[in-house]
Amino acid sequence: MFNSIARNFDRLSRSLLRRAAVFQRDEEGALIVFGLMFFVLMLMMGGLAIDFMRFEYTRTRLQNTLDRATLAAASLDQGMDPTGVVDDYMRKANLADQLASVQVTAGLNERMVQATGRADTHPIFMHMFGINRWDALGASAAQQAIENVEIVLVLDVSGSMKGQKLTNLKIAADEFVDTMMASDPHHRVSIAIVPYNAQVNIGPLLASKFNLTHRANVPDVNCVEIPASQYASQALSLTAPMPMMAYADIAYGTNTSNSFTNPTNLSYAVPKYSNAFCQPTTVNVVRLPSNDGTVLKSQIDALAAGGNTSITLGMKWGAALLDPSMRATYAEFIASGNIPANLTDRPFNYDDKQARKYIILMTDGEHVAHNRINDDYKTGPSPIWKAPDGNYSVNFTSGRPAWAGSNTWYVPHLGKWQAAAWAGGGAAVQQDWASIWANLKMSYVAWQFYARPLGSSATSASSTVYNNTVAAMQSIYAGSTAVQAVANMDASLQTTCDQARANNVQIYGITVEAPQHGNDVITACAKPDHTFIADRTTIRSTFQKIAANMTHLKLTQ
Repeated sequence: MFNSIARNFDRLSRSLLRRAAVFQRDEEGALIVFGLMFFVLMLMMGGLAIDFMRFEYTRTRLQNTLDRATLAAASLDQGMDPTGVVDDYMRKANLADQLASVQVTAGLNERMVQATGRADTHPIFMHMFGINRWDALGASAAQQAIENVEIVLVLDVSGSMKGQKLTNLKIAADEFVDTMMASDPHHRVSIAIVPYNAQVNIGPLLASKFNLTHRANVPDVNCVEIPASQYASQALSLTAPMPMMAYADIAYGTNTSNSFTNPTNLSYAVPKYSNAFCQPTTVNVVRLPSNDGTVLKSQIDALAAGGNTSITLGMKWGAALLDPSMRATYAEFIASGNIPANLTDRPFNYDDKQARKYIILMTDGEHVAHNRINDDYKTGPSPIWKAPDGNYSVNFTSGRPAWAGSNTWYVPHLGKWQAAAWAGGGAAVQQDWASIWANLKMSYVAWQFYARPLGSSATSASSTVYNNTVAAMQSIYAGSTAVQAVANMDASLQTTCDQARANNVQIYGITVEAPQHGNDVITACAKPDHTFIADRTTIRSTFQKIAANMTHLKLTQ
């Protein structure tokens, strides 16, 4: 029986070997196996792609939420706890469980918020590779800080600003100063103030640094009639001659009868300066750059309204105060204690990456033409002489009427011509034009000293002489007619605005209940996205918006 089993086992072994040899030589079905293996591989790769897409979606959502949260939390205007702000953003996005950490670094003028997140993407196919967890990571950091900043407030203080508009402007500007100064422990922010109406009173300190001609030498009267040539660049030349505005009464009339009016007559002779376009003032003057909030707000609170509107002059001085050509002058003011010592190296270069320059240009009106005394009659010797008794004589070397004969001196109080000046009480003294305007109205001088002696009577002849004399003594600033002057002032303003923007100066325009033309001019200057059309009730919120825009909020990670 054992032999029988052995024989059967031997036959089975040989049979299996033969079948194995046949199977080894048979190639039928080989591609099917390869295809099955490739199909399984494709399924695995597709599964990995699905897991990757789910991972990227989760990571992007986490990152975007962290970015929004840190930006909001880093804002210096944010009154809530920064960590709470990040938590709130994540919770409202249903990602509260994905927030890993929040770190806040804060200073008085800066705040940085850093946040990280981790989210389990719950992979479906990666388990096949032994990967049971694949976390999406997110990290974000945002910082808001004030860098080196130079600001000029160019503020309209014309007569139409009287009342509630000026009151609210002062409050708004004070709050603006508080916002900028309170967040600046490193003293990197400076603010200058340029109040303007028909003119800009630059003050004695600034006036001493320019080559100003025709100085009136009246205390606290320091207004400059900027020549058209000075609008060729943002800077104002420290060496080129620039005439000052005369301090004279050109607004009020006089008695134009053919009789004599005493030069002490309060109604018709003595000047009234209430309508003078450059008032003597210590408050409506240019404030040099400062980072002392108390000093700046004191200047703002003292502003007084009056006069016409010359936006272009305010803007020109504001732009000039930011030009690097003023750096040496500022250094002198620092040495003399008129600019804080920690404001060195200002104005910064226009291409300084660590500095920003801003102008806030505010008005409630539009350009208005105004008259001024012409240069030939501002200063220097006049043909008018004054005797010790207060009476005058006028010397005419030519142009005398026939009845003057050979006499070259007209004596108004006598109403006659004579060979010598009136010397009542002693010797007569020749008067400088500035002295004339300090004691007499222009209309009085034109009538008593020119129309009466050169005209035949108080008729058309005298009137013609009077009108011609007035025309010689005064003219419209910036144009031969009022319409042309306004157009020229609009154009020079736009020139300055274009120059400033080209030099990386950011301009914010504010109009407060201004006429449409005023809105248009300011919008053209500052551009629509930086112009605010406000009223007396929204001045404060407008300045607050601008203050927020000036502090730079950015993602740092």
